[in-house]
Amino acid sequence: MPEPQESDEQQPADGHEPDIAVPSESRSTAEIEEELDQYSAAMGTVEATLAKIRSCTDKEKSALREDVKQLGQMYQKLSRGRVDIVIFGEISTGKSAMINALVGQAVAAVDVQGGWTKEIWGTSWEGTGHRIPGLDESEIVLIDTPGINEVGGSDRGELATEAARKADLILFVTDSDLNETEYAALYQLASLQKPIILVLNKMDLYNPEQRTRLTEVLEERVGDWIPRDQIVTTTADPREVECIIEKPDGSTHSEWRRPAPRVEDLKLKIMEILDRDGLDLIALNAALYAADKSDRVASLRVELRDRHATQLIMTYATIKAIAVAANPVPFGDTLGGVAVDVTMVMMLAKVYGLEMSSAKAKELSTAIAKSAGWVGAGELIGPLVKLFTLSAATPLIILPQGAAAGYSSYIVGHAAKYYFEHGASWGSQGPKKVVKDILSSTDRSSVVSHLKKEIQSKLWTNRHANSG
Repeated sequence: MPEPQESDEQQPADGHEPDIAVPSESRSTAEIEEELDQYSAAMGTVEATLAKIRSCTDKEKSALREDVKQLGQMYQKLSRGRVDIVIFGEISTGKSAMINALVGQAVAAVDVQGGWTKEIWGTSWEGTGHRIPGLDESEIVLIDTPGINEVGGSDRGELATEAARKADLILFVTDSDLNETEYAALYQLASLQKPIILVLNKMDLYNPEQRTRLTEVLEERVGDWIPRDQIVTTTADPREVECIIEKPDGSTHSEWRRPAPRVEDLKLKIMEILDRDGLDLIALNAALYAADKSDRVASLRVELRDRHATQLIMTYATIKAIAVAANPVPFGDTLGGVAVDVTMVMMLAKVYGLEMSSAKAKELSTAIAKSAGWVGAGELIGPLVKLFTLSAATPLIILPQGAAAGYSSYIVGHAAKYYFEHGASWGSQGPKKVVKDILSSTDRSSVVSHLKKEIQSKLWTNRHANSG
């Protein structure tokens, strides 16, 4: 850090500068109405996403509880026309002092050792006189975040990332050329496609030539993703300077006084962006946020339903394997197995939010079994053996027949799962192609081995297993 230099700029000796009134850019009624239409559309997007969550199952709602809370907060923010300006930067770059200087009073404690900010917090920026066109009750909130280089701040880092996603405008504060950590953090924030103002703070530590050179360096480094006119210099917490005071009698004495913060250019740039794009910013931000949450809902539904369906298929395959193996009546075992498949298909339909009659479920399971060819035909061997041996051979074929029946049900279940995943449609594939793909991707020996173990654990420990 260079040695402190005397500033060549005239500054008030004490107190804060007055709030700057920025004249709003004149707009036609048609332009404002168009922006309000976009704003209403954004509200509709958030409402639609909340409605999608309300249609989820209880298990899905439980997993989405935090998302519901965050969406609700976004809806309130949008309905009030609140603009969130989130401030990022390393420890001791002057983020808290920046908030104080903008607000005009000490709303944030400033610790010279840095790192005091442990949580995300915000304060209303009153006194700007700014209102989003068409939203008379709108407000601006300045939100501070922990230092991006704070040790042990991984949990707080997640909160800061969430704050960035909700932000309408981002201020990134630095007090020198960007180091590696700052550059990486700023680049990541830029990927969120939010407007960013890069604030070069503590300018009273540099002479005019150094300030000019430092600004040029930053423009070269980030000019491709931050407009050059959005790189602003400030002095949020000026160091004290020695002032020579002349008395009426001509004598003099010295006093150390703290000049007023210099954040006028930053205020002007913020107001310029909000006057020009404020309504569009909060509308677009809310719509994108809702879209991200909608994608998460869809992804979670797929994940949970896939997991539930897979567990259900194995459960019913095991039930069928045991039911068929334990039934000594020729072809009675087969009919019992068909009933299990029909029930499984009906339950799978419910997993995907669909209703299916037993007749339709039987039709679907039969069609899949036919497409499976030899897999379904293998179930007929056991009944024929039982028939010709008058059930005497039942104990000998318990494991192979039960495993074959369970494996057949496993294939039927996964084919039905594909059918329901694609909106009760085979699409361009057709059941035979789907079944073929499932068979080629399934480790048959592993499934059969699992089913045999289940049969053994359920039947061979049962003293009535070989009766009849």
